[in-house]
Parts: sequence; structure tokens; C-alpha cells
Amino acid sequence: MTEATLEVEAAKDSQPSQPATTVTFAKALNAALADAMESDKTVVMFGEDVGPLGGVFRITDGLTARFGEERCFDTPLAEAGIMGMAVGMAMNGMRPVVEMQFDAFAYPAFEQVVSHVAKMPNRTKGKVKLPLVIRIPYAGGIGGVEHHCDSSESYYAHTPGLTVLAPATVRDAYTMLREAIRFPDPVVFLEPKKLYWSKETVDLEELRESFESSDSPQTVGRAVVARAGTDATLIAYGPSVPTAMAAAAAAAVEGRSLEVIDVRSIVPFDDETVCTSVRRTGRAVVIAEAPGFASVASEIVARIQERCFHSLAAPVKRVTGFDIPYPSPKLEHWFLPSVDRILDAVDELQWDER
Repeated sequence: MTEATLEVEAAKDSQPSQPATTVTFAKALNAALADAMESDKTVVMFGEDVGPLGGVFRITDGLTARFGEERCFDTPLAEAGIMGMAVGMAMNGMRPVVEMQFDAFAYPAFEQVVSHVAKMPNRTKGKVKLPLVIRIPYAGGIGGVEHHCDSSESYYAHTPGLTVLAPATVRDAYTMLREAIRFPDPVVFLEPKKLYWSKETVDLEELRESFESSDSPQTVGRAVVARAGTDATLIAYGPSVPTAMAAAAAAAVEGRSLEVIDVRSIVPFDDETVCTSVRRTGRAVVIAEAPGFASVASEIVARIQERCFHSLAAPVKRVTGFDIPYPSPKLEHWFLPSVDRILDAVDELQWDER
């Protein structure tokens, strides 16, 4: 067992017991995997330590015992090999779900993702589909060290042929993972590590029935208004959504109404929901943990500027990580977007000139 595994296990054991109606983000993902494997015998789950151990973050806990070692199993520490095997399995009728143990651990597999996963359907004129899911625990907020807290979404979003999803709520964790597994094309599924132990009162049976009664995606390509507001729009995804919600709550105390958009689907991107909000409020701040240069955040800013220019009362602002390698644990609170940094950006939106 790795040092990172021991640290995360200790953190998990320190969590208080939960009422039956309270579900963690991690439990929702676990339930989504179990339900997908139960309903479709071609779904298999594999990666480093995901078998009997249940994964570093225990997302696959109990799956090997329930479905056997042929459907949930450990692999060697070889991410390129894991991805190559997933490509071969997907080409031959399986629906593999692979876990990259940490965000930066996925980089050795990146050549496989760019050269084969993203290109195979186009290369074969649609004759060969790759219905596979790449689960990546990503982003910071857990006090991790280098190679354990990267926000790597821009690499995948810039790669045509990939669908890129980042849930921020317990409900979406379940539904979006189920949809990713059912999706006919490859999906990069980004799981915010710091949200694994966030909780909501959720009826998993209701979510299961809702998903299984619908054949069309409910979340892929669709953002959602997480909080209604009138004065400005905060746009975030994944781990930045709770921070944006906290900033909106703090602003409300001061009499300012901020709308929060949870992007959810980075690729494909929901321009309609985002632009409808910005055209109504006239102001926007984009929030993300990744460094700001050449990022998903900068792309969202560009799309808003192009589509909503005549509705804007001020230039669109960004609150992101800094353009540096991820800092040491004692410094990450300076690096990550915070409520104060968001509110400072909101204050700069030229309120006196509207």
C-alpha cells in the first residue's frame, strides 16, 4: 500500500458515520459503478489498487467481491498499458472503465489517449467505436504534494474526439458517471478529490430509476443554474462550484445577487445556458483551479466575449490558479480560488458605469 493510500485511508476513517439518507460524493460514484456493472455485463472496471482494496479513495469498494476479479481487477503500475488494454477491450465489445489513481499519474497514458482513444472513431469513419471511461481523481484541496493535485482538464478539452465531464454534486456524480459509461464515445471523467466526502440527502433508488427510464443524456452537454441571481454570473465547474456558491452566499449578505452556473460538461460545452445568464446579468466571472493561461477558463471567457459582447457591462473576469507548478500543501490555500478572490473580482466589474 502506498503512502498516499495510507493518508487517504486515515482521512476517510476520520469521517463521522452518516444517516441512511445521507450520501457522499464517493458513495454516489460507487453506486453508479455497481449499478452500471449490474445492468450491463460488458462493463469492466480496472486500474491500480481498485480491486480488493477498493481504490485509494475507496470508489471501487466492494466491486471485486460482488462482481468477481474478472470484472473489477488490479493492474500493474503502468498507465500506458492500462489505457492500451482499455482501447483493445472497447474495440472488441466491452465497456471498460479505468481509473488513473491521481491526475498527474495519467500523463504516461496521455499518448494513448491522444493518438488512439480520441482518434479511433474518426480514423475508422465511425466503424470502430470506443465506449470507454477514463476516471481521473483531479484538482487540489486535499493537502497533496506534486503529481497529486493537478487540474489537467485543458489537455483533454483541447483534444478533439473526447467528451470531458466534471461533476460537482452528489446527484451529478451518480447520474453523470452512469451517462458516461453508457455514452458511445470515450469520456474523460474528472472527479474532484476534495469533494469525495461532501454529502447530500439523496435517494439513490430515485436517481437509478430516473436514469434507467431515460435513453437520452440528462447532463452531457448541459450546464445547470446552481443558484439564481440578477447582478452577475459566476461560472464554475468541478471543485470550484462549491467555492462559487459560497461566494454568492457571502455576496447576498452584502445585498448583491450572484447567479452561479455549474458547467458540468466541459466538452461539449453548453453555450446556451451560460450565455442566457450572462446576457441577463451583464457581468461574468469564470472560476477554475487550473492555471489561467491557455485554459478552459480562458476559453469560456472567449466564448462569452464573442457571444455576449453587446450585453456586457464590463469585461469578463477570471479567478484561477496561478501560472506556476502546483505548490506545496502549506501554500495551496493561496493558489486555489477563494471566496475573497472571487468577491474581489466581482467588485472590479465596473458597477458605477452600468
